[in-house]
Amino acid sequence: RGSGVDVVDALGGDVDGARKAKRQLGAPGVVIDGLGQGDNVEALFAQTVGGLGGAVTAQYKQAVELQLMIGVDHRRHLLDTIGLGGIQTLERCAAPAPGGAPPGPRRPKPLGGLGRLETMLEDAAALTGTAELAFFRRAVLVLCADNGVVAQGVSQTDQSVTRAVAENLAARRTSVCQMAKTARCEVVPVDLGMAGEPVPGVQNCRIAAGTADFTTGPAMTRQQAVDAIAAGIGLVRAQKAAGVQLLATGEMGIGNTTTSSAVAAVLLGQPVERMTGRGAGLSDAGLARKLDAIRRGIARNRPDAADPLDVLSKLGGFDIAGLCGVFLGGALEGLPVLMDGFISGVAALCAVRLCPAAEKAVFASHCSTEPAARLVLEALGKAPLLTAGLHLGEGTGAVASIPLWDMALAVYCDCYSFTEGGITPYTPQC
Repeated sequence: RGSGVDVVDALGGDVDGARKAKRQLGAPGVVIDGLGQGDNVEALFAQTVGGLGGAVTAQYKQAVELQLMIGVDHRRHLLDTIGLGGIQTLERCAAPAPGGAPPGPRRPKPLGGLGRLETMLEDAAALTGTAELAFFRRAVLVLCADNGVVAQGVSQTDQSVTRAVAENLAARRTSVCQMAKTARCEVVPVDLGMAGEPVPGVQNCRIAAGTADFTTGPAMTRQQAVDAIAAGIGLVRAQKAAGVQLLATGEMGIGNTTTSSAVAAVLLGQPVERMTGRGAGLSDAGLARKLDAIRRGIARNRPDAADPLDVLSKLGGFDIAGLCGVFLGGALEGLPVLMDGFISGVAALCAVRLCPAAEKAVFASHCSTEPAARLVLEALGKAPLLTAGLHLGEGTGAVASIPLWDMALAVYCDCYSFTEGGITPYTPQC
């Protein structure tokens, strides 16, 4: 009996028909294609395969190295040619174990009565590989970075605000810090690419001092995008090693709704105006400048929608790339990652486009008021727990959803059973 099945059964769900009962897990070990050049990437590939007990052959390393010089259209052919079977996802199935332990007692409630709170726990059990769920240790990673496109007047404040908020994150004074206290969640601010000197109290994973203005050329090099993704994966591994069981995502970076809208417009093939909102409260004139900057950036860089890393490096930000790595890291480490709003949603979309199996680590928290937020959720196949009109950033929406995890787990772990209550269990009738 797989872990997802155990949770479905304990919560009083339809075990025979449960989708989660048959889902595959991606236990630590997703082979990620298309990240590009660099020792960190080769190490990532090696660790991934080695972690599953696979041999890291010279042929495999050659595949990584050769990918550097070819486009996405030729990558699958290359991997097939050298005998790696194409782009793979190494997975194991949550199949019933022979002689496995019987399921725990079922909870007395209507089938599926807790809605998404139930499917959330089923997904978490499938991801982690255990029905013994615990989320006592939780943290929110707030990735901070500056964006060169602010030079185009796409926001009502300048880059100095990124630094000011990062300083207050370090002092635990911002909105997410106050919410995290209530949710018993640690706040981990990280510098992925802020302008100026490093901020004391903010973890330094800086790739560069901000991205370039994408209206004049690529926001970053492909290698810098790879480095930011690798940094995000590294952050997850460090949190997992520290005992964290649930990760929330957050970001801080003036101009990052502009970069997110640009990336989303290309990946989803949508008109720029449909994907772009007012961010932190732009005027009509400011919104016009924002739309114009995105259109010019796309025209100038001509990103390949079939190559997520190309789109990310040309139009994205270090915060988005780092968060992309966080979602990939969650899949690799079997650690649930709470998506925040629009910006982290775009990062999750990049992760899933790079490696579809990463979807299993993405847990939606809320739906932002940004126009494209719901389109991104739909593209990911995710439904939010909260729809509260949030659009603050910093990971506030993700942290706001954590008490719902606590409540769902309390029912799963502590509620009495049908037998204890003297109640006949519900059965599916439709």
